[in-house]
Amino acid sequence: MRISVVVPVYNEEKTVAKIVEMLSQVKLDLEVIIVDDASTDRTWEILQQLRQTAPYDSYQYVRHEHNQGKGAGLRTGFRLATGDLVTVQDADMEYDPQDIPALVRKWEDVIAAGHKRVAIYGYRDLSGQKFTTRWGNRFLTTVTNVLFGSRIHDMETCYKLMPGVVAHALPMTGRRFEIEPEITTCILKAGYTIFEVPISYYPREEKKLSPWKDGWPALAMLLKQRFNKALPIAEPSQSNKTRPEHANISK
Repeated sequence: MRISVVVPVYNEEKTVAKIVEMLSQVKLDLEVIIVDDASTDRTWEILQQLRQTAPYDSYQYVRHEHNQGKGAGLRTGFRLATGDLVTVQDADMEYDPQDIPALVRKWEDVIAAGHKRVAIYGYRDLSGQKFTTRWGNRFLTTVTNVLFGSRIHDMETCYKLMPGVVAHALPMTGRRFEIEPEITTCILKAGYTIFEVPISYYPREEKKLSPWKDGWPALAMLLKQRFNKALPIAEPSQSNKTRPEHANISK
């Protein structure tokens, strides 16, 4: 079983090489797709150096011509993904790629138990976050559970493992971090059950996410999705894969 890992990056010159190296150490059949959202630092230069050597020469490298936000990066990466399952890896070292196998094992377990429409989330211990960020995450997760009848602990988590057919069907209209509630609500409204596994988490001080700037769009996305029609998603055995537009794609 192949797992597609989409890595959206923007100005991560300090950590991008390390996270790419850590992904190469995961004992799974990974398809790694790195999407640079027009970084202005040395991120793209570092990636171009990495791609000259194995095993990084087997990864896909994409660069947007203009900065468009995390949502656009995920949209590009998801459209390129060919794996049976798809997940996301942030490049800022807050998440450990060695947790990805635990998500896959959980998916295999619940499928073996008879569940058909399944997504797996890795939920974090948020106690190390700043108060405002932690409060915002918990508030948005609570609103998600109330509006959509779910029982998840961490809606904003980066580690969302889903079948490839789901990743290809997501509309992905969110530009910044409101993409997280958009993905979650689309999965829930399509009749999928979200199961969770605990993961390690190392919050960094310098975060691009702002609880005040990004919290309101995320809440607005939740309310909007509550009244939108459910997203029709085929059974996981069916899949359409399309390539993104307006991206410089290099393998």
